[in-house]
Amino acid sequence: MIAVPDSWNSPPLDLTLDINEIHVWRVSLAQTETCLQSLQQTLSTDEQTKAERFYFPKDRNQFIVSRGALRAILSRYLHINPCLLRFEYNPYGKPSLTVAQGGDTLRFNLSHSHGITLIAMTKNRDVGVDIEGINPNISYLQIAESVFSPYENTLLRSLPKHLQLTAFFTCWTRKEAYIKAVGKGLSIPLNQFDVTLAPGEPPALLNVENKPAEASKWSLIELISSTDMVAAVAVAGDSQKLHCWQWTGEF
Repeated sequence: MIAVPDSWNSPPLDLTLDINEIHVWRVSLAQTETCLQSLQQTLSTDEQTKAERFYFPKDRNQFIVSRGALRAILSRYLHINPCLLRFEYNPYGKPSLTVAQGGDTLRFNLSHSHGITLIAMTKNRDVGVDIEGINPNISYLQIAESVFSPYENTLLRSLPKHLQLTAFFTCWTRKEAYIKAVGKGLSIPLNQFDVTLAPGEPPALLNVENKPAEASKWSLIELISSTDMVAAVAVAGDSQKLHCWQWTGEF
């Protein structure tokens, strides 16, 4: 199982991404007004239009930081001005760089929750990431009954009561990371594949309905596991080397 670093470090100046590496960036969505304005200037016209559609300033600002930081980070790998980056979207809404800018090579995915965005980067292989804040006020067993697989529901209900809530969100993030990596979103029913969820059990895709070889094609990594937040990454192939970087507002 891949070792997850204990801390999020500042990246080196000569940042490179090898084919056997996974880079995950942590971005705080609480940025200064100066940083916010700088990031907004790098957004495309359609991104700025989308930002203006948010009713609440907090949501608008978080969108600007998330997309602006993505552009800033991608520019470090590609040595392209963030303003010049162009995205395209598959039929399910997953973004990628245009082929002309390396979209067939540099892959990324992002997720945000509770003031944090995670951005996962890989080279020549698909990747998905999901982060969720643990909400103790939801009817998690009822939700699990609706969307988790029979195997996952049986395992979840077999756990001691005090472990079930975190196990639910652990399961959820692993499943979301996988469907985001595949790039088809919720068109893949969550109850048609199994992931591990028990405390201490290595993260893994166990089985995909009607696709017996699918599980062996993917690796799952638990990024964050705490009392208030969980996060996971799904990546095609073996997970070999993980670097966790902290974005500090640099361009």
